[in-house]
Amino acid sequence: MKDRAYAKINLCLDVVGKRDDGYHELNMIMVPVDFYDVLEMYPAAETSLSLNRSFLPVNEKNTIIKAIMVMQEMFHIENGFACTLQKHIPTRAGLAGGSADAAAAIRMINKMMNLRLSFREMAEIGEKVGADVPFCIYNVPAVVKGFGDIIQPFHCSPDFGVLLVKPKRGVSTKEAFAIVDQTEQPHPDVEAMRDALMNNDYEKIAASLGNSLEIASLQLVKEIRYIKERMLERGFDGALMSGSGSTVFGITRDMKLLEEVMTEMKAERFFVRKTRIMGY
Repeated sequence: MKDRAYAKINLCLDVVGKRDDGYHELNMIMVPVDFYDVLEMYPAAETSLSLNRSFLPVNEKNTIIKAIMVMQEMFHIENGFACTLQKHIPTRAGLAGGSADAAAAIRMINKMMNLRLSFREMAEIGEKVGADVPFCIYNVPAVVKGFGDIIQPFHCSPDFGVLLVKPKRGVSTKEAFAIVDQTEQPHPDVEAMRDALMNNDYEKIAASLGNSLEIASLQLVKEIRYIKERMLERGFDGALMSGSGSTVFGITRDMKLLEEVMTEMKAERFFVRKTRIMGY
């Protein structure tokens, strides 16, 4: 069985505050984009994982293996799973690549083992693997709150292009949040972004982009600022870092401009991908 593990971007990310349990209270707009890893899984005597990126772990530190172990324990699954991952989403990028892979594994085990779990039930399992996994289970535009466990899907059909650009260096999410705890940060209007998306108000979407983590991550990876400023100077209607970074995305309805900037950024040896938001 095969499944696509779709990346996400954050059009709005507000760090509301720090909770007593050490997690941060978040309020976000997360949307899936048409850019994905491909995971293939079959029941087997033992669990194994082969992939096309040699630097990634193939033990319990890998989100796929972790998801399998959680499912085996919860549902007393005695067999393992033979897994093959075609990895395309970069790591430490703010695109939820590892979380998307784990979500795909949970969805496939649900089908293969005929567990008949609802999206809500699979999302609750995903919480045990990682904060972005519940959203990746649903894989639709949503307001996401709490530490990533409260998912509120909404309908939208965006009609603009998205360019993803990532510098070589990634961002440690832990380090970014540590800086946020010590500094002032902006609090974008998440409700305004949701309304703009639902009404397909492109100008308001561009104006409502915001990320509380961006200032912190700019201190860790200087290229984030360069990429964002370059996109805006070249004519993108909005640009923002996704998640804790280091990927920056730009939005535009000018596909010629998008292609031109994509070529320019490739020439500067950044990771670049043209994509679009997947509506619902």
